[in-house]
Amino acid sequence: MRIFRYLDQAGTMGFGRLDEEEKPFLILKKDDGDFEVTDQKISPFSFLTPIDFRCIYAVGLNYRAHAEESGSELPEYPMIFMKAPTSIQNPGDPIVLPRFMRSDRVDFEGELGVVIGRPCKNVPPEEALSCVLGYTCVNDVSARDWQKEKGGGQFCRGKSFDTFCPSGPCLATADEIPDPSKLTIRTFVNDEKMQESSTDDLIFDVPTLISFLSGSTTLLPGTLILTGTPSGVGDARDPKRYLVPGDEVTVEIDGVGTLTNPVVEETFEEKPNESEGSE
Repeated sequence: MRIFRYLDQAGTMGFGRLDEEEKPFLILKKDDGDFEVTDQKISPFSFLTPIDFRCIYAVGLNYRAHAEESGSELPEYPMIFMKAPTSIQNPGDPIVLPRFMRSDRVDFEGELGVVIGRPCKNVPPEEALSCVLGYTCVNDVSARDWQKEKGGGQFCRGKSFDTFCPSGPCLATADEIPDPSKLTIRTFVNDEKMQESSTDDLIFDVPTLISFLSGSTTLLPGTLILTGTPSGVGDARDPKRYLVPGDEVTVEIDGVGTLTNPVVEETFEEKPNESEGSE
């Protein structure tokens, strides 16, 4: 089942599902806390992320072709970094280009997101998929200058600005995706296809990533794992293609869903220089 959270016209949150024709139907939350799948059609006013994510792990250089376009050797171990939970953005809401901490090198990265469904630790790869609640589309938006030159050797700064982790709109439950290594993923900017690959190009597949991340570490329900991006990112293109206001980015994964977000730039009120007007 592909489930989603939404707001109705009154601003009330609800749950729904999409059928094979992308039509939305109500999932009813009962008084006892259980959920009931219905055939009642609904008209969501806006989509939210499928759940409130508790923690975000991400993986760098995890597609062979992306490692090659970056001029990097294949990693011996998964390259793990984290994104702040405050970087999460809802489907349809804007990716905001930083202007206070200015970046003119903001890039797109379409990715398969894996959502953990139960506490797990030291999970062997052959049991890892039993810990998965479902899968979702994610855009690992990245300010390349803050990721590289200004990041102090860490990815966190360039990956964690507000709105830099759009996710959703659906969570395809684990039973819908028996083999996450056979999914086609595409990223578009303004209808121009920038990325297209299959998750069979992953260097470290989903079970391996879950096993690695859970090593001596508890993964809690609601943990989101970004599995890496394919080749075709803007920073590796000639000429380079960074996001600008007015762009629209779409990430689609067969069997999972389609995530679209417009791009705007941050606005903020600049404080006047304290020396101005002084004598």
